[in-house]
Amino acid sequence: MACAVLLAVLALRDTAGPDDGSGTSPSGQGERCRPTALLEPPCGAWFGAFVQHDKSNLAEKVRAYEEKAGRKLDIVYTYHDMSAVTGSRLEGQLLTEQEQRVGEDRMLLLSWESKWWGGTKRQQPTWRQIYEGELDDSVIDVQAERIKEYGERTGKKVFLSFDLEMDTRTPASGSPEDYVRAYRHIHDRFRDLGVDNVVWTWVITGYLNHADLFERLYPGDDYVDWIGYNQYNYYRCHQTKWLSFARTQYATHDWIRAHISDDKPLMLSEFGSASDPDRPDRQAQWYARVPEVLKDLDGVKAALQWNYRDPGPHCDLSVAGDAAWRSLRTAVADPYLNQPLK
Repeated sequence: MACAVLLAVLALRDTAGPDDGSGTSPSGQGERCRPTALLEPPCGAWFGAFVQHDKSNLAEKVRAYEEKAGRKLDIVYTYHDMSAVTGSRLEGQLLTEQEQRVGEDRMLLLSWESKWWGGTKRQQPTWRQIYEGELDDSVIDVQAERIKEYGERTGKKVFLSFDLEMDTRTPASGSPEDYVRAYRHIHDRFRDLGVDNVVWTWVITGYLNHADLFERLYPGDDYVDWIGYNQYNYYRCHQTKWLSFARTQYATHDWIRAHISDDKPLMLSEFGSASDPDRPDRQAQWYARVPEVLKDLDGVKAALQWNYRDPGPHCDLSVAGDAAWRSLRTAVADPYLNQPLK
């Protein structure tokens, strides 16, 4: 019965007419709309993206995306492993030169994974090794000092996520309790080193068949500033039904609000849609609904579009074609998604 009620509510939301904008506050509202100390926009939401790049061309790729999107990104999303920084290897270096260039007039979300990409099996860190301090000297302290120096020099904060989608990493990386201890260890290590320019962002997949895991994996309100989740319209990627933007978001949003936090700012840390080769305009229609749904998602303060592939055949989640780009440009021009960065 509960499932039937939820489906009815989602169907109603799916067919709702356009928002009249009464809940939005354009960026021209002045001081009232300036971001909080935790980078939360009081009057709307940030727009960001993951843009395919390598470590040497991030700025170029971001500018190319922005040209197509018709606006500057508020947040740029990048990934790093937890390898030691040696020589010219940048995978484990938070805040590369390219990231700092991009961050001059944008915010950065740094996703830090307990991996050594391309490393041996013995080089892959476990959560236990992290919370027991085995990576403190070689990795964690080095990056903490790097972020601290960046803040002192620029006055900027960064969003930092440790092991996004950790619900897919257990038991290989350890138990949920191991994850919580590892997350808290990194957080506390940064604090003890005087790093005060990190906005701690906890990112899950959002798949509700992992709900029990989410509750066990949550580090606690004192350790989390923002909560993110990654939900998509995968369609042919995973041979699923076509899901509207609303259907990809509401159920997870409502569950987080009921079971994890009713007041933390939320982030659609990855969202996007596959295209439909049989209906070329379908992806454009999907993106057209984004602003009205965002305005109805309580506390969602950032939405980051995933403009890249996902593992698997037929799984390109990037914006496909001129019609889809026009639709996305219109959507992200909405005043709700254009808030003052300072």
